[in-house]
Amino acid sequence: MADHLAFTSELLTRPPVAGWDVEASLEHFAIVSYAVPPQRVRPHVYPGFDLDYFPGPNGDPLVWVSMVPFEDQDFRFVAVPWLRFRFGQTNYRTYVIDRSTGRRAVWFFGTTLDSWTVTIPRHAWKLPWHRGRVRFDCAFDSQAGRYTAYRMATRATWGPVELELEDSGVPVSVIPGYADLEAGLVALTHPLVGVYYRRDGRLGTYRIWHDRLRCTSGRVIRARIGLFDRLGLVPYSEQACPHSVLLQHRTEFTIYLPPGRYQAAG
Repeated sequence: MADHLAFTSELLTRPPVAGWDVEASLEHFAIVSYAVPPQRVRPHVYPGFDLDYFPGPNGDPLVWVSMVPFEDQDFRFVAVPWLRFRFGQTNYRTYVIDRSTGRRAVWFFGTTLDSWTVTIPRHAWKLPWHRGRVRFDCAFDSQAGRYTAYRMATRATWGPVELELEDSGVPVSVIPGYADLEAGLVALTHPLVGVYYRRDGRLGTYRIWHDRLRCTSGRVIRARIGLFDRLGLVPYSEQACPHSVLLQHRTEFTIYLPPGRYQAAG
């Protein structure tokens, strides 16, 4: 944990894009996070990474795990911007620090993608991405600046989901576990490096960029997140009580491709 985290010019300046880098407009973007004991997460993360702890209500260390659903509206490669795709996607992640460098990152448990194009990253780059049928049933009130309805579901063997959220329309004002809101937002919403176990067991990585998110706070009405239950991260019985729910109607993301291999201390 690091309460001194801040939105620096380095974090907020987009690196140049070229070639097969991707630009995408994301809608119905949410971060649903749970605070869990680190022993639940540790077996799923490469030993060269420390878990990013924060103090719980009783002072015991906790770790975030998050599901991040959204709909790619116009996923497009910089080299061929006229070729565009639209699909639902859900990322599953926790938050880590490379012990050898001190660099912060997200650790991806995997991703569900509702597109035939999932076969490309699965086979060409060995990404832990899985096919699923993702559907959003959402209504956004632009005048009120909030969702009046937010429901999404994923039909998949690997990561089935049933999720319904309520949006307060109120900007996020606190991230529990962090004395400073900005530090909490940097840690939870703004990691720009992702690492993961490739499908061949090796470590992979890719980079993203997005501007500072302007999220509203929400709450869970209903949640059944199959992957979290199956991995022992968050049992179904605990999924109605997340650490936080952050919502943003639309945001722009950049993904730098191709992914690479990650070298971390063992």
